[in-house]
Amino acid sequence: MRALISVWDKTGIADFAAFLVERGWTLISSGGTARALGERGIPVTPVEEVTSFPEILDGRVKTLHPAVHGGILAREDQMGELAKMGIQPIDMVVVNLYPFEEEMRRGAPLSRVIEMIDIGGVALIRAAAKNFHRVAVVTSPEQYGDLMAEMEERGDISMETRKKLALEAFALTARYDAVIHEGLWAAMGMEGFPPWKFIYGRKVRDLRYGENPHQSAALYSWRCRNSPVCGEVIQGKPLSYNNIVDLDAALNLVREFERPAAAVIKHTNPCGAAVADTLKDAYVRALSGDPVSAFGGIVALNRPLDGDTAREIKKVFTECIVAPDFTDEALEVFKKRKNLRLVKVGDVEKLPPHYAYRSVYGGFLIQDSDIHEIKPEDLKVVSEREPTEEEMRDLLFAWKVVRHVKSNAIVFAKDETVVGVGAGQMSRVDSVQIAARKAGDRARGAVMASDAFFPFRDAIDAAHEAGITAVIQPGGSKRDQEVIEAVNDHGMAMVFTGFRVFRH
Repeated sequence: MRALISVWDKTGIADFAAFLVERGWTLISSGGTARALGERGIPVTPVEEVTSFPEILDGRVKTLHPAVHGGILAREDQMGELAKMGIQPIDMVVVNLYPFEEEMRRGAPLSRVIEMIDIGGVALIRAAAKNFHRVAVVTSPEQYGDLMAEMEERGDISMETRKKLALEAFALTARYDAVIHEGLWAAMGMEGFPPWKFIYGRKVRDLRYGENPHQSAALYSWRCRNSPVCGEVIQGKPLSYNNIVDLDAALNLVREFERPAAAVIKHTNPCGAAVADTLKDAYVRALSGDPVSAFGGIVALNRPLDGDTAREIKKVFTECIVAPDFTDEALEVFKKRKNLRLVKVGDVEKLPPHYAYRSVYGGFLIQDSDIHEIKPEDLKVVSEREPTEEEMRDLLFAWKVVRHVKSNAIVFAKDETVVGVGAGQMSRVDSVQIAARKAGDRARGAVMASDAFFPFRDAIDAAHEAGITAVIQPGGSKRDQEVIEAVNDHGMAMVFTGFRVFRH
């Protein structure tokens, strides 16, 4: 039996190679892998002896030779032809690829990035995976342990394992090519969206069901940092499809704030959000936004959850809590709530620029992420009265929240606390009326944020009747002047942002 070994990541390779040699395998290798194995005293046949041809082009060409690929690709019924050519079969290929993605991530120059495009390794992997009936293809150090255990027990590698390894290999090369295309598009200075877009992800786990019990679902990941996708569930049942969607919405909202922040989410919309000097106060204020709707909701925090805050959260039935971390005291508070899901995601940071995807029947939509920030100096005061300092503070807070509410979106806020939300209505005035009803007397002296312009003055009249004193909105309606006049009639203040934040 012969195995060809050529790996960039040499983690565990010496132990795996020694295991094969102990079982009578002959090893073929080249370059750095051959040197690494030789230094460990593991006998290796250089590829040059197999091909009778030296490495050329600074190692760019080593294994691209009929003596190698013939030995991998030959079927059982082609062994006679192989023997006539003086080529011996290869029964295992152990290869992992040049770290193109890592080099891109660290900002390596284009010349270095191009050198990290693996050619021979991909060819070896695909050849072995194609011929899985006879050849085992090993593409990750994570596979060594299970393979050694199976070979120890069986003496060989089962067909079931060969199939699994082949499928993992094809997934690896497909993703590798997709990453190269995406990376080079940026590195070569191309602009706009590429003519082809590849979506890839690794399955984290199967889910019990999707949005509803009759729908199957699974969770995939391509970016785990600070995300519920790969967050550590340190208590409670596994996350459901709806839990994950809600957790993502909740976490993205609290990312907006540098001060301690809390948000309570139901069906991806915030029913409460607040910032304060302490996490406990932020949560208590967030809960006050709509304590009825908060029942069975998702709580997100941008600070590690402490005991005092945990005791407040415990007073309300909550499905999930997502936070950077949980103190021992907080875990003690919740230890009897066995079904309460606690999700640890690490430091909660601002999201970097990224693409947002949305599936539609027959395709998908892609857009830049909505992470555009606004500062007081970016706002245009269009009313006769300027906002007070307190109103401006609350307007900026409300704007950060409204971008996380489904359109048509309206948020009432006071003292950097949400007091009313109107979400997902077909008319903007309906959203204002719902927010007013939710807020009640708390709307007196509050401010209002709208994710898009007001087409008529009716929403401003309704907001004034509720007690709103200042408004933040994008502007841009044909009836802006009518809306401005309504604001002035009521002695309110209004600022334009110049851009909308729809969330459909």
